[in-house]
Amino acid sequence: MDLREARRQIEERAQLHAFIATSSEEGAGLVVAIKDLVDVAGMVTTAGAIILPNVPAERDAPVVQRIRREGCVVVGKTNLHEFAYGVTSTNIHYGNVLNPHDPSRVAGGSSGGSAVAVAAAMCDWAIGSDTGGSIRIPASLCGVVGFKPALGTIDLTGVVPLSWSLDTLGPMARDVASAAHAFSMMSGEAVSTEHLAKPRIAVPAGWVADLDEPTERAWRLVSQGLPEIEFVDRERLFRTGLTILLVEAATFHRRWADEVPEKYGADVLGHIRRGLGVLAVDFEEALRERRQLVGASARAMEDVDALLLPATAIVAPLVNSGDEVREPLSRFTRPFNTTGQPVVALPAPARRGDLPVGMQVVGRTNADTLRAALWLEHEWKNLTP
Repeated sequence: MDLREARRQIEERAQLHAFIATSSEEGAGLVVAIKDLVDVAGMVTTAGAIILPNVPAERDAPVVQRIRREGCVVVGKTNLHEFAYGVTSTNIHYGNVLNPHDPSRVAGGSSGGSAVAVAAAMCDWAIGSDTGGSIRIPASLCGVVGFKPALGTIDLTGVVPLSWSLDTLGPMARDVASAAHAFSMMSGEAVSTEHLAKPRIAVPAGWVADLDEPTERAWRLVSQGLPEIEFVDRERLFRTGLTILLVEAATFHRRWADEVPEKYGADVLGHIRRGLGVLAVDFEEALRERRQLVGASARAMEDVDALLLPATAIVAPLVNSGDEVREPLSRFTRPFNTTGQPVVALPAPARRGDLPVGMQVVGRTNADTLRAALWLEHEWKNLTP
């Protein structure tokens, strides 16, 4: 794709609100869209909000510097849930990011604009961030591939934080091979996509239940015959990670929430105030429990290469949905921000006209997780929904 074609697609589908700003760059190379909480030289970083200074960044974030060295060009900054603090990418400041498969529905968040940019052919690939599912949720709802690398893989300098203990950056692309290539450009870590061997894949026992009908149908198809293994309790992982996120996000936003609360969307301000109410003893307990859970998760994975489970419990909800969609959208994603494991979200086989359903491949190393997902992607081409 060239920049001219990318910009044409962005303009023609502007009603999806995928972008906050487009660049004036010229040049050839892979066209990349950047979530607008990552600094790009000469462009304002908004984080999907109106609080940050309206001043262009002086330099590229290290991850942007790295992809430029690989010959990539930046087409623009993508829209997101305000301050990356939500799962829908509804945004009162820059417009709700709409699902290209059905614009009456959300794109998912918080990296909704990045997912839409990929799904609607506005770029070759995009950068998102993931703190509780923010790459994997929109990838699932928009029918693209999203990769959350292992915690700490990619430099977060020049990125507006949500929770510094949980934040990650990762790529979103049309297929697993493209996501693997994009990840290598972002990180410098080589990933071979050749000579794939069948991975040992299992399902975490007792985790997958209460899915909506389209997700349940897709799950039955792709999980048939897979063994179950005992894994760490999903609720403990979810609760521990959420406590850490709430407190760290509240710490970052405390002054603004006190001085300019009217500049926040009501949902984000509510999350910040909830975090301010968490007791210090509960935060310390969550940090301690997290260390135990990370070790227990690693031990549970010793005899398998990857876990398979849905990315979300429901397909894309309507734009006017309320807070009730937050839990089913993040139910299966947040636990793996707690463990810090690498996770690929990829589309399950779907019937023409159906809303996308995404599945998660949870692994132990970045390369092996991507290779397991690529193997599944090939296998699923032979499945009939």
